[in-house]
Amino acid sequence: MMCRKRTILIVILLIAGHTMNAQVRVVAALCDNRVNPVGINPRDLFFSWEMHSPKEAVMQSAYQLVVASSKAKLMAGKFDVFNTDVVKSDQSIQVRYSGKALQSAQTYFWKVRVWDTDKKASDWSAPQQFTTGIVTPADWKNARWIGYEEMPNSKRVVPFVHLRMKAGDPRIFKNARSPLLRKEFTTTRNVAKALLFISGLGHYEASLNGQRIGNAFLSPGWTSYDKTILYNTYDITGQLRPGSNAIGVILGNGFYSISQERYVKGTGTFGNPKLIAMLKITYADGRTEYVISDQSWKATPSPITFNTIYGGEDYDARLEQKGWNMAGFADKTWNDAVLMTAPTGKLLPEIDYPVRLLDSLSARKTTKVGPNTVVYDFGQNCSGIPRIRVRGKAGQTLKIIPAELLHADGTVNQADGVTPHSYSYTLKGDGEEIWQPRFSYFAVRYVQVDGVRVDSDASSQLPLVTDLTVLHNRNAAPQNGTFVCSNELFNRIYTLTDWAIKSNLQSYITDNPQREKLSWQGEQNFMRTAINYTYNVYNLYRSLIQNMTDAQHENGLVPDIAPEYIQFEGPFVDSPEWGTTAILDSWFLVRFYGDTSVIRKTYPMMTRYADFLESRAVDNLLLYGLGDWLDIGKVTPIGLTATAYYYHSITALSHMAELIAKPDDATRYRALATRIKTAFNKKFFNPDTKLYATGSQTAMAMPLSLDLVEETDRTAVLNKLVTNIQSIDAHRLTAGDVGNRYLIKALSENGHPETLFTITNRDDVPGYGYLLKHGATALVETWDGKSSQNQLAMGHILEWFYEGIAGIAQQENSVAFRHLKLRPQPVGDLTWAKGSFHSPYGWVKTSWTKADGRFSCQVDIPVNTRATVYLPAKAGSKIYKNKIIVRDCAFEGDTARLELGSGNYVLTAE
Repeated sequence: MMCRKRTILIVILLIAGHTMNAQVRVVAALCDNRVNPVGINPRDLFFSWEMHSPKEAVMQSAYQLVVASSKAKLMAGKFDVFNTDVVKSDQSIQVRYSGKALQSAQTYFWKVRVWDTDKKASDWSAPQQFTTGIVTPADWKNARWIGYEEMPNSKRVVPFVHLRMKAGDPRIFKNARSPLLRKEFTTTRNVAKALLFISGLGHYEASLNGQRIGNAFLSPGWTSYDKTILYNTYDITGQLRPGSNAIGVILGNGFYSISQERYVKGTGTFGNPKLIAMLKITYADGRTEYVISDQSWKATPSPITFNTIYGGEDYDARLEQKGWNMAGFADKTWNDAVLMTAPTGKLLPEIDYPVRLLDSLSARKTTKVGPNTVVYDFGQNCSGIPRIRVRGKAGQTLKIIPAELLHADGTVNQADGVTPHSYSYTLKGDGEEIWQPRFSYFAVRYVQVDGVRVDSDASSQLPLVTDLTVLHNRNAAPQNGTFVCSNELFNRIYTLTDWAIKSNLQSYITDNPQREKLSWQGEQNFMRTAINYTYNVYNLYRSLIQNMTDAQHENGLVPDIAPEYIQFEGPFVDSPEWGTTAILDSWFLVRFYGDTSVIRKTYPMMTRYADFLESRAVDNLLLYGLGDWLDIGKVTPIGLTATAYYYHSITALSHMAELIAKPDDATRYRALATRIKTAFNKKFFNPDTKLYATGSQTAMAMPLSLDLVEETDRTAVLNKLVTNIQSIDAHRLTAGDVGNRYLIKALSENGHPETLFTITNRDDVPGYGYLLKHGATALVETWDGKSSQNQLAMGHILEWFYEGIAGIAQQENSVAFRHLKLRPQPVGDLTWAKGSFHSPYGWVKTSWTKADGRFSCQVDIPVNTRATVYLPAKAGSKIYKNKIIVRDCAFEGDTARLELGSGNYVLTAE
């Protein structure tokens, strides 16, 4: 009897467990597109969540989202801040907060549950939290900007001088000293919460009781400091001690102040380094105290004797003061902190992921190139800094020089005019010493160290390097995708491009990590889709939009770089292919992330820029700009690419006007786009030859991809493009960084991926394979391998790898990948490929193989989405879904089309 009861109980538990597993689950919950974010804007936040279900074709039918002022209240069901109740909606991304006003500097707790297609409820998600930033200036509690020494406003040089000031220029200034600042304070009761809000210009590194606060590098991010200054928020509750505590901060120059002692792209200064900070301490009894930056802090010069973002950094370890950032340190010789003139920029929370040191590279080869000189080869070009371990005597100095290339004699070659960039370290003579720069970085594959022992000669008196590594710095945005296939060259191209992307993802998207480090808008305009398939850049692009808004000129121009630290001239300040990112970034956030709120925020900036372009147009044409930058042979006329981007951006603007209920504007911009299209075809299209302009790859591909070709001419223009590639170009690449993306799209999306495969699958002519063949380890600035050895601008091929070969894209009218388009392209010699992409709704995955007339593809489709899947198959082929034959699929040409809901499927075409 007991055995029977036990059997019944087991069966009941198994049934119950099966029922629980069959229900939809919330597997990820985000606020402001981040997990448990701190320092968010309490007046503008949103929630998103991802779901999983073992069932197929599951959609959300309702949700309930709740917010409480404490975790205890949240778990007890006391939702004292916000409760949506049950909302009948399938919306699971960009759910805007609409509760009562949130307070500054507070932590809130939230969770969500959902109902599936069958109206079955999930369990609550795991409890989440978010911490608000500072809303008004008064919330800073009278914190002041402080520093070591003030710079008179008369010495300010903004915008910066391009390159160096001429000898004798009275504006020339010395490198601003990098100060230490400290403050001791006492906690008197049990601490429940401690939040630090801090900004240091140009950059800062903070510590509490001798321990680093956070793990960011070069914080805060780069901005137009007269308009916007970013601050960071840290929960340091666990670092506080009962009784005495000490905050320590070291400041660096960054882009805030750049002197010209070494290499510079621009010289200028907003002022000397300065700090603002507020520590909010909430005790267990509910009382609150504040520690603010003011004249009660102490300041002194740091051991960093030189630092610029372009020239490098010097450090004298003999100047270290042990325990300077700990309680009880004797700081009587230090000065009182100086109250600095407050910058004019508005303090805003940094909403993007921080830049961090995320990889460590070890040397693959070490070569003696001189009596006291060693060169380390790390085998990979990346943005980075050296970290050195060394033993020696106090006062000995070694020089560290990073570079991308080598001279014939094996010494490092800082080519492309970026010399000198270097670091120096002076030893304190205290056993093994470890050092790395704090406030500068470079593009580095090789590191040369001068003034060291280079062999095992124990009689040498020079310092001995015991270890040298390179630490790679990049934006800590989560990885968004993966790709691999059976073609090893394509895998190497992917890696080559990925290193260039992540080396140039900093607090904005740089053009390169050595020569300029500026935010040229072309990189983000041409590469945003390719970048987004590899890294989640939603928060980054929101920051980029703020930079463009700040940089906009009075006449509406959005310059080619933002922040506009240097004001260039001619097309280097105004090239529409670069500037139209001011419109297309917002359209990107709408299309890829479903964020329509961004339109209202950026609409004034976008329309002012559109008006500027219209004022510069001649008969609806923009016949100026940088053109198809770095194309091979300069074969595309100036003006074609500018006008194509003009049409593209005005069309996007008309769509955005519709989305925010501005029908008159939408009509006006549609009409303008029509006039631009008519003028473009009149100017550049030859109806007899069916050629655009010179018939170059860019001239033909851009009109095809941007809907500038009249429907009656599309087939003829496409055929001309393909014929010219085959017969005239001999499958050689000629498009530059403006047009290459559209060449890829024109071929892959219009039935000619085999042609694209042939162009890409070679290394004998300038192109991706050529760069690899000649030793590149990151994507190079030009197709022939010259100039910067680490530049992401030509990396558009990743779009094809994801959307074409792996087959992961979204349908034309889809938003945020709600309706997927899964259409793998098994071209050339490819026999298999795998791809994954983290969409706003969750991971999309494909994995296909091709062999012996059988094509098999595994696809993962997230809950709350659907997919149209295209399999390569001729009419009459047998199509199987999870080993069951499909009777109702449609055949279109050489493809079979299936409509699928969420789930995991194995699809086979025989």
